[in-house]
Amino acid sequence: MKIIADSAIPFLEGVLDSWAKVRRLPGAVITAADVRDADALIIRTRTRCNAALLDGSRVGFIATATIGFDHIDLEYCRRRGIGVATAAGCNARGVLQWAGAVLHYLSREQGWSPAERTLGVVGVGHVGSLVSEYARRWGFRVVCCDPPREERERLGFLPLEQVAEQADLLTFHTPLDASTRGMGSAALFARMKPGAVVMNSSRGEVVDGQALLESGHPFVLDVWEHEPDIAPALLDRALLATPHIAGYTEQGKANATAAAVAAVARAFRLPLEGWYPPSVTPSRPRPISWEELGRTIRDAFDIEAESRYLKGHRGEFEQLRDHYPYRREYF
Repeated sequence: MKIIADSAIPFLEGVLDSWAKVRRLPGAVITAADVRDADALIIRTRTRCNAALLDGSRVGFIATATIGFDHIDLEYCRRRGIGVATAAGCNARGVLQWAGAVLHYLSREQGWSPAERTLGVVGVGHVGSLVSEYARRWGFRVVCCDPPREERERLGFLPLEQVAEQADLLTFHTPLDASTRGMGSAALFARMKPGAVVMNSSRGEVVDGQALLESGHPFVLDVWEHEPDIAPALLDRALLATPHIAGYTEQGKANATAAAVAAVARAFRLPLEGWYPPSVTPSRPRPISWEELGRTIRDAFDIEAESRYLKGHRGEFEQLRDHYPYRREYF
């Protein structure tokens, strides 16, 4: 059995080697020749899994150590009988930490308290649910949009346009697909209150960057169109800018790798389900007050310093992402 794995996936060294020949390569340079005789791939978003990569290969299973799957041609995989597994929810608390850091920064800089602001949450899955829950606890009024969940569950979520009209802060937590690509549009931004802040930590292409610039709305971005070649104007104008690391916590990365290993173990009947990196202490979720968040978040995640560094080293986007010192989850 042969596995090709992205060399930037942490904690994976030696885990599968007793059952498979594992070759680790940088995700962005994995080629059709590399995967031709592979049985499985363990990847991140930098590997495009489509006909160009997979035609003529014997790949039968793909595990992505990410919550997103827009880098995988799911229809092609379905036709070829290639199994696909994601690590849905693995980094939700890391993104919650990023959102908490952003919200506290904005509160300090703009001089408001949570009770004075409405937070609009677009996408109420693993991440958006946590952001909504904690934001309500912190005192924000929260309005949510998630059309697929609303259709299934009738939870009282609002249409996107109504959420945009009510929000003082609008945060995106959706997957990228045909229905969400460019949903942050000129028309949507025109509905928002003057000065309302746009936050995006989902996928860069969920928000139209040029429309965002032209809207005049302040914004905070962790994800960018055309990564790693991000638009200088967006980077310069962002209130805060981070290099697609919102979910990069030690526990989030451990969760993602464990999910990928478990998926491969199930697919190939290996005795590894339940494996978790022994060097990592799993997170212990707990409530945290707005006041405690303010006292502790900069020690755990100095988002201002990280933003300053990215703005001063824009050509290092990919290096910053690949060599990021993982944060620890503490709530």
